[in-house]
Amino acid sequence: MLYITSIEEVRMCSPDVAARVAGAPRFGRRALLAGLGGVAAVAAAPALATAQPPPRGASVIDLSHVVHDGFPVWPGSRSFSMRTVADNRGTATGSLGLPRPPGLFYKNELAYDEHTGTHVDAPVHVDPDGTTVEAIPVANLTAPLAVIDIADRAGSDHDTLVTLDDIARWESAHGAIPPRALVAMHSGWQTRVTQPGAFTNQDALGVQHTPGFAGDAARFLVDERGVVALGSDTLSIDAGRDTGYPAHIAALGSGAYAVEALARLDLVPAAGATVVVGAPTHADGSGGPARVLAFV
Repeated sequence: MLYITSIEEVRMCSPDVAARVAGAPRFGRRALLAGLGGVAAVAAAPALATAQPPPRGASVIDLSHVVHDGFPVWPGSRSFSMRTVADNRGTATGSLGLPRPPGLFYKNELAYDEHTGTHVDAPVHVDPDGTTVEAIPVANLTAPLAVIDIADRAGSDHDTLVTLDDIARWESAHGAIPPRALVAMHSGWQTRVTQPGAFTNQDALGVQHTPGFAGDAARFLVDERGVVALGSDTLSIDAGRDTGYPAHIAALGSGAYAVEALARLDLVPAAGATVVVGAPTHADGSGGPARVLAFV
C-alpha cells in the first residue's frame, strides 16, 4: 500500500488548519488548544478499559463507504487513486479500457490522503502531543454506539449543529449516554455522496455548508459523558463553515478520536448497538481509512 502525503495533508483535514498548526510554535497541548480554540481545560485521555465484544448473534451493519477515485474529499486534498501493478485475471482490459498487466497475483498500488472515505481522525490530527492512529488503545475501538439524528433539520438548514439540547432530548428518550461510547451525528448527508459537489456543498466563496457538532456539545460529551469518539456522516465532525474547529479541538484535544464520513446511520438504532472501528495501524499516522461495523 502506498501513501503519498505531505505534512499538511497528514495533520488536518482542512488545509487552513494545517497551515495554522504547521506554522505555530510547538507548545504543549494545553497552550496550543487554548490558543486555537479558547478551551480552558482539557480532560485527560480516557482510562484504558477492557473492550466489550459485540453481542453474540447480532446483525452487522457496515457503516463504511466504498472508496473510489470519485469519492468526495476535503477541498484541496488529493483524491483517491489506484493503479493495477499485477493481475492474474488475464490481459483483458480493465475498467479504464487499459490492458491489465499480467501476473501471478492480483495487486494494486494505492495513493490517497489519510483522511479519505470513512476514516479515523487520531488525536494527533489536532494536538501535536496527541496519540497517533496506530496507538489508539484497542479498548477504545469497540464502543457502545449512540446516534443523534438531526436529518430532518439538516435537510433545510445545512449549517445546523448537534447541540446540548439535542443531547438532552436523546438522553430523555434513551437514558444517559453510556460511558466510553462513540456518539455519531446522523444528518442524512450520505445521500449526497454520489454527488461530490453536493457532499462538500461549497458556496460561491468556497465555504462549505455541512452540519457538525457544536463546540460546547463536543466538550460536554468528552468531559461529562466520557466518550471515546465522535462520529459524523459528513467529512468533518465540525460544521463545514466553522474554521475554528471547536469540535475537533474539544474532542481530539482531550484524547478522544473521530470517525468521519460514516454511512448507513439511518439503519442503526439510536441506542443499543455496538460499534467496532477498524482503525489503520501505519506508524505515526494522523488517521486513515477505516472499516466501521455496527452490531445491532
